[in-house]
Amino acid sequence: MSSPFIHLHVHSEYSLYDSVVRIKSLVACAKENAMPAVALTDMANMFAVVKFYRAAVSAGIKPVIGSDVWIENSADRNKPFRLLLLCQDTEGYRNLSRLLTRAYTEGQHSGRPCISRDWIDHAAGGLIALSGAQQGDVGQALLSNNKSLATDLLADYQQLFGDRFYIELQRTGQPWQEEYIHSAAALATEMSIPVVATNHVHFLTSDEFDAHEVRVCI
Repeated sequence: MSSPFIHLHVHSEYSLYDSVVRIKSLVACAKENAMPAVALTDMANMFAVVKFYRAAVSAGIKPVIGSDVWIENSADRNKPFRLLLLCQDTEGYRNLSRLLTRAYTEGQHSGRPCISRDWIDHAAGGLIALSGAQQGDVGQALLSNNKSLATDLLADYQQLFGDRFYIELQRTGQPWQEEYIHSAAALATEMSIPVVATNHVHFLTSDEFDAHEVRVCI
């Protein structure tokens, strides 16, 4: 029997500008597809955590709590990077809560609550990190053909998170994904860093695509 696929990168309607996924529908879909667990990783917030946790537990599904966060880009503050943070335990939940709170109070840039890399140095405990695929700092370095920078960034993440850091791969038909996947997979092998495949979920069925497009436009 093959291992079940578990979604680790999911935005809900609480990611106001880019998702039409409702919490109850997400949990029902996971149960219908016999998924033992599912993550909720809204964009720079954890507003739906309590609602999600209760719905998932009631359905017999393990809730994985996290957030898709903006990481400050010192070279261009208007173009932050992405990093996916998942809570491994209570310590991780508290650290992620603190990071997001600080992002809203101290890290606002162009309407985005951004987290400084320095803040994570003191708040990495209990957190699992995924690299953000091609939108992360490692991904952007690779797409700029700057392998040296990508290697340095990965070394820093390894030191910070240890074996709780993963290179994230996505194949959803977006520009430059294939180039990123090949470069990232090769570097992951070279540096002995595990990879994880995700699907950046913003809607649950193909017939919701148009509604999702309308929401993004609005």
